[in-house]
Amino acid sequence: MALPKIDLPIYELELPSNGKKVKYRPFTVKEEKILLVAKESEDNNHVITSIKQIVNNCLIDCNVDDLALFDLEYILITIRSKSVDSIVSFEITDPETEEKIPLELDLSNVKVEKDKDHTNQIKISDEYIMFLKYPSIDDFFNLITDKNTSAEKNYNIMITCIDKIVSEDDVFNLKDFSKKEIDEFVEGLSSDVTIKMKKFFDTIPKVRHEIQYKNSKGEDKIFVIQGTQSFFI
Repeated sequence: MALPKIDLPIYELELPSNGKKVKYRPFTVKEEKILLVAKESEDNNHVITSIKQIVNNCLIDCNVDDLALFDLEYILITIRSKSVDSIVSFEITDPETEEKIPLELDLSNVKVEKDKDHTNQIKISDEYIMFLKYPSIDDFFNLITDKNTSAEKNYNIMITCIDKIVSEDDVFNLKDFSKKEIDEFVEGLSSDVTIKMKKFFDTIPKVRHEIQYKNSKGEDKIFVIQGTQSFFI
C-alpha cells in the first residue's frame, strides 16, 4: 500500500505590479531544503536559481519568468509567512556600538512601497508613447554579472525594459526587432526621454520595511530590510 498524498491548502494573493490575482501553495519539505541550502550559499547564481525554483514550485497558475523582481520578492515573503511562521527573529550588529541587537520581523507587515509619481509610460513625441516593463530576476542577475562599465550596464538594462512603442494606429513590440534596430532607435531619442526613463528606474516599486530599535546608548535607530534580504534573514 502506498503512503497517502497530503493535500496542501491553496491561497491567493494580488501581484503588486498589476493587481492580477495568482494562486499558490505553501512550502513542502522539498522547498524548505532548497531554501536552507540557498541560505548557506554565497553564490548569487545558486541563490537566484533556488528562488526561481521555490516560487515556480509553489505557484499554481503563473510563470515565474513573467514576474517583476519586486513581485517575486513579495511572493517569496508571502509564501514563507503562510508556510512556516510570519514572525522571524534575528540579530543585527549596531553600526555605532557594534553590539548585537535582537530584532523581530512580522513578514505579514512587509509590503511593496510605491512612489505616487511612478509611471511606466513615457511620451516620446506627439505621436508615440513608450511603455516600459519591470526588470525580472533574470534581468537583475544579468546586471550584477555584467562585466561592462556602469554606463554600459545601465544602457543594457534600459534596453531590456523597453516593452513597446504605441501610437493611435500602431503597436511596435520591441521583442520583434533586432538589437541593432533597437540601438538605432534609442540613440535617436531626445535626452529628455532618457531622463524620464531614469526616473522610472529610480521610483520603481520595492519590497521594503523599517524596524525601529534603541542601542545601548539609548539612541533611536532604524534597521531597513529591503528586497530578498527580508526572505533570507
